[in-house]
Amino acid sequence: MKIGIIGSGGREHAICKSLKNSNKINKLFCFPGNAGTEEIAENIKIDMNDFESIKTFIIDNNIDLVVVGPEQPLVSGLVDYLEKFKIKVFGPNKKASQLEGSKIFTKNLCKKFHIPTAKFGIFENKKEAYKFLLSSNFPLVIKADNLAAGKGVYICNNKIEGNIAIEEIFNGKFGDAKNLLIEEFLEGEEMSFFTIHDGKTFKYFETAQDHKRVLEGDKGKNTGGMGAYSPSRLINEELKNKIINKIIKPTLKGLSELGTEYKGFLYTGLMIVKNEPFLIEYNVRMGDPECQTILPKLKTDLIDIFLACCEKRLTDVNLEWSQEKSLCIVLCSKGYPDTFKRNIEIENLKKLNLNKNEYLFHAGTSEKNGKVYAIGGRVLNFISLAHDFKFARENIIKKLKILNWSDGFYRSDIGHRVIK
Repeated sequence: MKIGIIGSGGREHAICKSLKNSNKINKLFCFPGNAGTEEIAENIKIDMNDFESIKTFIIDNNIDLVVVGPEQPLVSGLVDYLEKFKIKVFGPNKKASQLEGSKIFTKNLCKKFHIPTAKFGIFENKKEAYKFLLSSNFPLVIKADNLAAGKGVYICNNKIEGNIAIEEIFNGKFGDAKNLLIEEFLEGEEMSFFTIHDGKTFKYFETAQDHKRVLEGDKGKNTGGMGAYSPSRLINEELKNKIINKIIKPTLKGLSELGTEYKGFLYTGLMIVKNEPFLIEYNVRMGDPECQTILPKLKTDLIDIFLACCEKRLTDVNLEWSQEKSLCIVLCSKGYPDTFKRNIEIENLKKLNLNKNEYLFHAGTSEKNGKVYAIGGRVLNFISLAHDFKFARENIIKKLKILNWSDGFYRSDIGHRVIK
């Protein structure tokens, strides 16, 4: 089989690596890929938003299945477009992708189907939003109502911080946001809960704990994710059933009433308050870096899962998992998530010797003349599977010290809630 993967990040490299393990696949293409995917797939330099060129390449090269990694092409309708040409695609359609594309769409769904979430208000302009702050209790959460690569969320402790958030969102810091949400602040602990769907049914796809803040101790600005561990320390059978029955099933019912179904990964971002789940957000794809953390634990052939989802027979597939703990640390360019230098060579990569429980997934990298360069904010993902999180983290930090990349930085406290 020939498989195409859309995307260029650590998530896509992890998907490529998992698919590469299958003896059913003889060729992988990655659009546009990175220096890591280039080692195991053929990188195709086509813009992810150039749907027609992607479609033409897929047809000309007889690609059997396309897997869409990032949110932007999903929200823009790539799945719908390719399916018009009878191309098999793993990922949700445009209507279902509004779960991530519009926070207001999701909040209104929550309201209609009694899905537990933070109380919220929707604001179309600065004036109304500022006015609301004057009579509000803090802290509050302020969000841009569009895709913001995991960064369009502010936790505001006072009116000054609230005003800054409103100003930046409406001034286009996260793209063309026509509205913003102001939500109550929920006191609890976050958890990422994953499911995989075929349009008729779904299966649980593990949990993770992401670390969004750039600085140790969960301080500093929000990022796309500095690291993760899996499974979440919060998950238990009772909580899992509450999440499925109170959040995921009502959401699928809501989509069904809107005339659509859900196919693909669904990332449910939760706040857990005294073993009760509250929906923070949906992502309509695997998380990044949660994907890099979870996929190495998967024993079942990933291509069998993807094909079963596309053919509405997920019930036929048994998902098997390693019981090892998994931890991921993201190596970033200095200056991220603000200004950072690009095209910086990453030396010493060849010095890294990885065993079967250690993984290195590339994110913002490119290869030129045999050398690897950092071209993004999040650059490399180091993953270790081990019997406990402490040992996994120690393994990764040893590798980071061997790499010794002076133009990068990382959080050495990933997993601090589960590591004594």
